[in-house]
Amino acid sequence: MTILDRIVRAVHGREARPASPAWNVTKTLLQTVVFWSVFLFLVPQLILLIEDRVGANGSRFASPLWRTIGVALFIVGGSFGLTSGVVMAWRGQGTPLPADCPRALVVAGPYRYVRNPMAFAGLSQGAAVGLFVGSASIVAYAILGGIIWHFFVRPWEEADLEARFGEPYRLYRAAVRCWIPRLRPYIPGSDIR
Repeated sequence: MTILDRIVRAVHGREARPASPAWNVTKTLLQTVVFWSVFLFLVPQLILLIEDRVGANGSRFASPLWRTIGVALFIVGGSFGLTSGVVMAWRGQGTPLPADCPRALVVAGPYRYVRNPMAFAGLSQGAAVGLFVGSASIVAYAILGGIIWHFFVRPWEEADLEARFGEPYRLYRAAVRCWIPRLRPYIPGSDIR
């Protein structure tokens, strides 16, 4: 077992302590500010700096059209992500943070359509930043984030959810896809797929 495995296993899936919905929402919003600051501002700024230093800034494709698409995608992704976080905090009695996990399985709001709406939203926002500044490197960074999340984070998260919530989670996972949203909302106990 690697050091990273040990760290992740030590904090991942730690159930939140009982708290008011308002406190869970507050923690979720604070967490969102930190994540957005790091992954949607600081890391893209670092990528742009590296592009400038190595002379790759000539490949930028910024234009009014790409900026408009980037802003629209960022707003849609941000709204989707914030809504997902608030629903998880309110309904799940915890936060999206792995060390403060929800106490209840959340299959409401955006979770009725896609299994991982916060990851979906965050990756959309990362791509939106790349489109806004016209950097293929930042778009690639968002895609790489999706690959890392899908192959390394998701399996741990899904194993934890299955261990904590059992059959209700297995039914949900079978009915709601990871990345491609459903056209009709998932209703627990229904056989609609």
